Amino acid sequence: MEILIYGLINSISLALMALGFALVYGISRIPNFAHGALYVVCGFIVWALLRNLGLNYVLSILAAMAIIGVVGACIYQFVLIRVRGMAISEIIASYAIGLAILEGFRWWGFKGTSYTLPTFVQGSCLIADVPVDYHRMLVVGFGAAVVVFLWVFTHHTRIGLALRGMAQDERAALMLGIDSDIMAVVSMAFGSTLAGLAAVLLLPLGSIVVESGYNVLILAISVCIVGGLGSWFGAVLAAFLIGFAQILTVVYIGSHWQMVVALLAIILTLILKPSGLFGRQKELEERV
Repeated sequence: MEILIYGLINSISLALMALGFALVYGISRIPNFAHGALYVVCGFIVWALLRNLGLNYVLSILAAMAIIGVVGACIYQFVLIRVRGMAISEIIASYAIGLAILEGFRWWGFKGTSYTLPTFVQGSCLIADVPVDYHRMLVVGFGAAVVVFLWVFTHHTRIGLALRGMAQDERAALMLGIDSDIMAVVSMAFGSTLAGLAAVLLLPLGSIVVESGYNVLILAISVCIVGGLGSWFGAVLAAFLIGFAQILTVVYIGSHWQMVVALLAIILTLILKPSGLFGRQKELEERV
């Protein structure tokens, strides 16, 4: 039961980390390697608004997510739009932005464990004799709600349908009057906001450190590669596979092997099935 419960929690956490990355790539075909940096920045903004401005926790979270969405849109509008379509340049440009942000934080003195966010709810309870704190239970609930929201948004709203159309066939979408660059800006803003949501949900379980940005980026890439780049449904399924594999590794081998599991998942997928679980070109409807 402990493996089952904490495997579920870890899987939902991985899905939250990866959905923003998967959404951006699925719509605009841009691998946003600044994803991890945006995750850390959102956590820091919440911390700064709480500590320095004394804002309410909920207002701090909403403001930080709005700010990080605007930052993501600006990254595309002022940098990535100039290299769009050049795959290597997109990776280098987005990774350079993320690296500059994270190492800028480190140079500024942003290190140690003194930067923390409070949990939403204090305390814990027993589920089948397994102690689980209430905040982790909220993470599971919010994660499930995000997946449902994404499905409803991309299937029953005009913007969501436009995003799906852009993901399925960009040329056909352009012929129908959908602006490719506007949709890319929207996807970057939306994906960055999802990274911020993951940060405000998961960072209270630890500290806000620069290394979190690199770890989140690696985990998001591993989930998206295993699930199939561009498929958010595949990302959710891959999050469960990697999440449970990590918990089994922690139980039977050791906690320091968790990241190795994610890296091995990338290597094995690229060797055995480079397109991932749901990366086949014919499954266009699964990209968004």
